[in-house]
Amino acid sequence: MAKLYFRYGAMNSSKSALLLTAAYNYEERDQRPVIVKPGVDTKAGRAVSSRIGVERPVDVLLEDGVSLEAAITAHAPLAQIDAIFIDEAQFLTPSQVDEAFTIAVTGGVPVLCYGLRGDFTTRSFPGSLRLLEIAHSIEELKTICRCGSKAIFNARIVGGEFVSHGAQVAIDGQQADYESLCGRCYLAKVGPLRVGAEA
Repeated sequence: MAKLYFRYGAMNSSKSALLLTAAYNYEERDQRPVIVKPGVDTKAGRAVSSRIGVERPVDVLLEDGVSLEAAITAHAPLAQIDAIFIDEAQFLTPSQVDEAFTIAVTGGVPVLCYGLRGDFTTRSFPGSLRLLEIAHSIEELKTICRCGSKAIFNARIVGGEFVSHGAQVAIDGQQADYESLCGRCYLAKVGPLRVGAEA
């Protein structure tokens, strides 16, 4: 049985680079991967782009509220696809994640999702939360904080200052900048964690 995979990590943990490498490995073996990216991620336009300089056009640019399966099968029938790779999977809707699970289980096509676990306020994105709930395989991709410790949080920087308030989605390099931080550095630079309505 094919599986739904969620590979998550803080920013700068090579998620997009690893996705592009895995898709390339499929193609080297004469298999057909399909690369998907949510349309809300406007960075790099219709491409998946890694910070190390590797870039590739997506096969499917998925808009919010659009059926994942319909968008993919409009590109190619599931029977002709060997694997589906989804970049920036935190931007999927929960129903799109449910579709990814169904594609894997009943369609027999592995779906590999790469994305962030949490936002700059340390809260889960709806898509990430659903992936954590139902993915067959969950793998953390690691990176380090500037202090050398393992980074687990994504801190938002606006106007050169760390911020703790704002819309959940602000695209890196366009509306804000981000830095991956360990827990200690996050508390020191951003401030205390907030729960519930205090956020």
